[in-house]
Amino acid sequence: MRTLGTTGPQVSALGLGCMGMSDLYGPADEAESVATIHAALDAGITLLDTGDFYGMGHNELLIHDALKTRDRDNVQISVKFGAQRDYEGNWLGYDGRPNAIKTALAYTLRRLRTDHVDIYRIARLDPDVPIEETIGAMSELVDKGQIRHIGLSEVGADTIRRAHAVHPISDLQIEYSLLSRDIEPEILPTCRELGIGITAYGVLSRGLLSGHWTQDRQLAAGDFRAYSPRFSGDNLQHNLTLVESLGEVAKAKNATIAQVAIAWVLAQGDDIVPLIGARRRDRLTEALGALDLHLTAEDLAGIESALPAGAAAGTRYAAAQLAHMDSAK
Repeated sequence: MRTLGTTGPQVSALGLGCMGMSDLYGPADEAESVATIHAALDAGITLLDTGDFYGMGHNELLIHDALKTRDRDNVQISVKFGAQRDYEGNWLGYDGRPNAIKTALAYTLRRLRTDHVDIYRIARLDPDVPIEETIGAMSELVDKGQIRHIGLSEVGADTIRRAHAVHPISDLQIEYSLLSRDIEPEILPTCRELGIGITAYGVLSRGLLSGHWTQDRQLAAGDFRAYSPRFSGDNLQHNLTLVESLGEVAKAKNATIAQVAIAWVLAQGDDIVPLIGARRRDRLTEALGALDLHLTAEDLAGIESALPAGAAAGTRYAAAQLAHMDSAK
């Protein structure tokens, strides 16, 4: 178990990211998704991460179905809101206005069939609404008991400070992996100074660090990795070569590449909780093995040598998406 910051909840050392069960990675099997959530809970995972725009509400409904036979009080549900999409799934921007927040939360609580969300966060900063207004409105919902903790997602150090000055922030959700280490110079130190935890998504870099990706893999319709610079052309070959070098460390530890990549994130500090995006029970079981993997100082040095900061080819998102990310500015 780990605690998210100085004011956040105690959660399992690994969280389950549920996005891929509903959206953005191609088709998923709903029954297997529910079985995977159940297996995660049985294994001791308590943190489930979702967004109201994942499958336009489908992911929240899926989590509700999975929790029907479980004790809600033993689970922490983290929800992102604010992303605007149309019926076809096109992205239309972000809405952080106070009334929009209250509406979004009301719909989320209805879909989840619960009276509170454990951690609530805007998915991306709304450039047209000061973060103080967004956090202020969320603070009112904390007072009502509908939100237990306020989080942030993909914002920079200045925004983190401004938000935290309005209401204590439990954690920042942001991409962090061996291939995405942009938070290390400024964002991570700011969070640690303020006592804010990190929930790290993309710890396997959307599959690149899984040890299961191949150069000729065909992506299903609707898989957004088809538009990711890191999965394109020569960039993909370069990145897979980096992963091969990580395989030497994994072999020496009698572990898989995915387990080493997750264990590396775990080793960066007790204030960091990796989110694993397993959609199937076999992938979940593999990921859970990282909890039993101890990386020595020598192991960490070997990993650093194999995949130094900045080694990845291509940006983690396409330019149009990075333009919406306060953390990338």
